[in-house]
Amino acid sequence: MTQERQSSISSWILSMTVVLFSFFAFSASAGTLLGKVIGVSDGDTLDVLYGGKTTHRIRLAGIDAPEKAQAFGQRSKEHLSDIAFSKQVEVVTGKTDKYGRTVGKVLVNGIDANLEQVRSGVAWHYKEYASEQSVADRALYITAEEKARTSRLGLWRDNNPMPPWEWRHGGKDEPTLVSIASGCPCSGESLCTGTKGGPYCVAPNGKRRYR
Repeated sequence: MTQERQSSISSWILSMTVVLFSFFAFSASAGTLLGKVIGVSDGDTLDVLYGGKTTHRIRLAGIDAPEKAQAFGQRSKEHLSDIAFSKQVEVVTGKTDKYGRTVGKVLVNGIDANLEQVRSGVAWHYKEYASEQSVADRALYITAEEKARTSRLGLWRDNNPMPPWEWRHGGKDEPTLVSIASGCPCSGESLCTGTKGGPYCVAPNGKRRYR
């Protein structure tokens, strides 16, 4: 075999290797991932152990759960843990987000964990990314959120719950005001509160004094 022919064959093998690697890489990011849930970070993020040695951080598609510092943040995490922790799951995925997390729908024994978070009132349907869902899933998530809101389940018990995407962009929950009669430590002032920004007193003229 001539050196030129050997070089041609080597180039072909290298090209096919690149093609096959690209194919399998695509399949891993746009297919189905099977594994065991070994950690739950919050109400929309968990870790799945794949093949007994590789861990994938999964961001649940189609939903957005309260941040840990928000009301119902811890409850949302606990609810997802009850559904999925230490369970074998199937993750239907087609995307990786800017943080390197695999974005997907998590199925536990065929049950959509993402949808259950919305249905139980511990997460919002993330409408900003609804176009990435199937038409059927989009309808299910919209209906689930409407029912949870109407039934005042979970976070919908609050009159005006703040979506986490607003919180992340600098929003704060409405302050909880406590009267002096209830034991407010703000001597000579009418109200006190504790928000994400820190506790403060509110004078009768409306001026805030941070403690």
